[in-house]
Amino acid sequence: MEKTFVLAPDSFKESMSAKKACEAMERGIRKVIPAAKIIQVPMADGGEGTVDALVDGSDGKRVTIEVSGPIPTEKVTTYYGLLADKKTAVMEMAKANGIELLPENKRNPLITSTYGTGEMIKAALDQGVEKIIIGIGGSVTNDGGAGMAQALGVRLLDESGIELSVGGGGLSKLASIDVTGIDPRIKQTEIIIASDVTNPLVGENGASVVFGPQKGATPEMVQSLDENLTHYAKVIQKELKIDIKDQPGAGAAGGLGAGLLVFTNASMRSGIDLVIELTNLTDKIQQADYVFTGEGGMDFQTKFGKAPYGVAKVAKQLKKPVFACAGYIGEQVEVLYDEGITAIFGILAKAGSLEDALKDGETNLERTVENIVRVLNE
Repeated sequence: MEKTFVLAPDSFKESMSAKKACEAMERGIRKVIPAAKIIQVPMADGGEGTVDALVDGSDGKRVTIEVSGPIPTEKVTTYYGLLADKKTAVMEMAKANGIELLPENKRNPLITSTYGTGEMIKAALDQGVEKIIIGIGGSVTNDGGAGMAQALGVRLLDESGIELSVGGGGLSKLASIDVTGIDPRIKQTEIIIASDVTNPLVGENGASVVFGPQKGATPEMVQSLDENLTHYAKVIQKELKIDIKDQPGAGAAGGLGAGLLVFTNASMRSGIDLVIELTNLTDKIQQADYVFTGEGGMDFQTKFGKAPYGVAKVAKQLKKPVFACAGYIGEQVEVLYDEGITAIFGILAKAGSLEDALKDGETNLERTVENIVRVLNE
């Protein structure tokens, strides 16, 4: 009897996209069972790879645009996804204002901005979309979403009525907010933030303290940025009557979560839950005999909203076995066995350099899946 395999991996960072991982898994399976029925469902969790996973999983298309990069005077060519219904756009803020777009020596959250993310939203509105899904992981910004708001027509003014310069450093001068010029289409558009970050905007668990250092902030800058975001929240409260300071998720992406919640009618959802829903993963797993998932590294943190955990959760409800493959296996990975994962396999063929492991990822994944299927097929 024909066996059905659902392949639902996340990307293996810097080695292969989720789509490429699906293809490597399929090659491994077909070496053992050439006639197997295979359903590819590339996954993501709201961070890197979300656009590609949803476009590839829904017969959508990529729309190439030029926007302001993390340093607004420098343009970047990027893309967002338009799903098959032509009414839903999906984007990642990191594709406009992400940490990987700037070398370490240029990262400075006092000047980096989310302005390009606002331009990307505007470009999607120009396509006539009714819904925008935006993954907000991987940012190099700490501006509270101020740049994004400015790109959409919000005016952030100092005491003299002069528009603030962009970046997290200028927010200390904010005196008033004029929302009369905001793009009117924004209020008619459903915006869903794909994020598993629950940090508030400010304080010891806030955007600046927790995430600022990885974006280039010195301890002095962290303190200044946190004070600036605290002031920003106070002015928002005074001008717009919205209390955003302690809202869970407001601190995501250097406070872009806060900016989206304040200036658009956005709601926040778990990234992996969104991807599961939009790819109809549950219906596909219902048909499966076996489910394969994986990502670059798996450990106890995989349980907190990562793609393999989301896939396993669905498969467990449907009583389907799940085999996970990973470039490396970290601490306390055994907690995942209670979450629906049947077995976890490291894919490395031998001890070697990280460079070799990344380069050989597809070959290693293909071979590992082939070996698992040989056991299953006995």
